[in-house]
Amino acid sequence: MPAFWPDLPPAASKARFLAGIDEVGRGPLAGPVVAAAVILPDDFPRDDLADSKTLRPARRRELANRIRNHCAVAIASLPAPEIDRLNIRAASLEAMRRAALALPVQPDFALIDGRDIPPGLPCPAQAIIKGDAMIAAIAAASIIAKVARDAMMTKAAEEFPGYGFDQHMGYGAPAHLAALRARGLTPLHRLSFAPCRALLTVPMQAEPCENGTP
Repeated sequence: MPAFWPDLPPAASKARFLAGIDEVGRGPLAGPVVAAAVILPDDFPRDDLADSKTLRPARRRELANRIRNHCAVAIASLPAPEIDRLNIRAASLEAMRRAALALPVQPDFALIDGRDIPPGLPCPAQAIIKGDAMIAAIAAASIIAKVARDAMMTKAAEEFPGYGFDQHMGYGAPAHLAALRARGLTPLHRLSFAPCRALLTVPMQAEPCENGTP
């Protein structure tokens, strides 16, 4: 487990309700971008937390359940059409803003993973590059966001069989690219991303399956 910063940034250390905010899903060709905001209580065991990318799926799910049961948590997502309309950077920031606003407790301060602070947050904030590896609350948010998005893509695999969404989570894996060429685009695909945009001239688009059969 990581050695989180022993001391928070000065502005954050004075906050009574400090939110960590992170997102997942900037890079995939399909599916939503998902953000989470988490306020950790003082007695929550920080040593169990880590950047979600370093954890096995079962461990992520276990920690996500514990976080949801003991912390203030909110999740927000933007689907592919909104990503195409806004661009992925703006959509990621908007998802983080919505997650912060959806918290059951209004934060006094927020720490954001990355370089950018989302506009329209309900409190002051600071962006921290690689914050999910340094700040416990951001690590918790990364876990919540990752588990939530994985669940969405697992459901998408049932609605659109043959694409392997539950395996690659919408990223541009070889199996995903092969399925795109063979089956065409789905409503989950981001048309502003080059591999999907290249298929727009192909008159194919898959529809969701109600009974799990192609």
